[in-house]
Amino acid sequence: MKTALFDIENWKEIGATLSRNKTRTFLTGFGIFWGVAMLALLLGGAGTLQVLLSRNFDGFASNSGAIITNSTTLPYKGNAKGRRWSLDLTDVERLKQSVPELKAVVPIFQSWGSASCRNGRYTFSATAQGAGPEYAEVNLPRLYGGRFINAADEAQERKVVVLGKKVANEIFPGDPDPTGRKVQINGVTYSIVGVAGNYSEASINGPLDEKVVLPSSTFRKAFGRADKVDFLTFVARDGVKIKDVLPRIRSTIYRRHAIHPDDESAVWVIDVSEMFEQIGTLFSGVRMLALFIGISTLLAGIIGVGNIMWVIVKERTQEIGVRRAIGAKPRDIVAQVLSEGAVLTIVAGTAGICFAALVLGVASMALSMEQPTNVQMSFGTAMSILATFVVLGTLAGLIPSLKAMKIKPIEALNDK
Repeated sequence: MKTALFDIENWKEIGATLSRNKTRTFLTGFGIFWGVAMLALLLGGAGTLQVLLSRNFDGFASNSGAIITNSTTLPYKGNAKGRRWSLDLTDVERLKQSVPELKAVVPIFQSWGSASCRNGRYTFSATAQGAGPEYAEVNLPRLYGGRFINAADEAQERKVVVLGKKVANEIFPGDPDPTGRKVQINGVTYSIVGVAGNYSEASINGPLDEKVVLPSSTFRKAFGRADKVDFLTFVARDGVKIKDVLPRIRSTIYRRHAIHPDDESAVWVIDVSEMFEQIGTLFSGVRMLALFIGISTLLAGIIGVGNIMWVIVKERTQEIGVRRAIGAKPRDIVAQVLSEGAVLTIVAGTAGICFAALVLGVASMALSMEQPTNVQMSFGTAMSILATFVVLGTLAGLIPSLKAMKIKPIEALNDK
């Protein structure tokens, strides 16, 4: 005995029924097609937008932060407000001891004036920065050649430098990797050990592409900084939030520098982890909005399926009566009506998924730059959307099919 799924006559009948009123079938199918496509595009687009925005923080440790000193705003222990003060290496050591939740505390030294970089007749005014190998714990440099500052450079006060990508391009035109060559910075000759830049547009105190990075020990000697630190960066351990340890960070620093405990303006705090959380919260809302709009469009298409099934049952009342009269069972009538709704939903839904994949693929190609963007939805998401439409589309035909099942042969034959 053939099942409805493998009965070719059953499929022919489904095709004939749906094609009997082509305009009505097309409009209903288009509603399903558009609902699936919109839901897929919205979900795929929302995910891609999140990826693009998150790229602004590529290279940054997601649980990192920074502190920069500012003038005090409250008098304390004989010190007037408006006092200028500076962080130093002792603060770094005290934070490491007092706040063990911090994975790394990284001092940064920076020249606030331009450092003259020269290679023969080529010159460039860059910002000089002193950093140690732990710098990568906070902001991973993107290496275009060579390496970054290492522990030996720091310990031995080596005259080595990592050039920012833009600096290297300006003073070594035509040389994609000047690693191993010499460069003069403020009249002092340094060996180039690498070329680096940022992974993203975001940066702390300016992009690495426009800087020259020296070992912090070398920088302090060359620029006469002693133990004064321009600003501190730090990374919290896994499971620890910056905002939870920030009061202890402030307290440790404030006690040593005699700053009022309530003077929050005495330091500027950058909490990268909070920025990541804000992005996550923002896009949770975007995804919910996309889901709401997509489901609303979906329901419009499903209602269309239910309407067309209702009309089809009404038009075929006599036909159903004849079938019942010659022995068709109620479940056969139900299966026939439901299969027509399922076929329409599957065909239109698959077309919608393909259309959305095509649009997202074109968008992916259009956005492909130095870092390609995969503007796509996952296969699982696509199948989930299609399965949802098929189930709901089939259920939409349930009420009309139950009505068809209850049609009595005598009443149907007498229906005009």
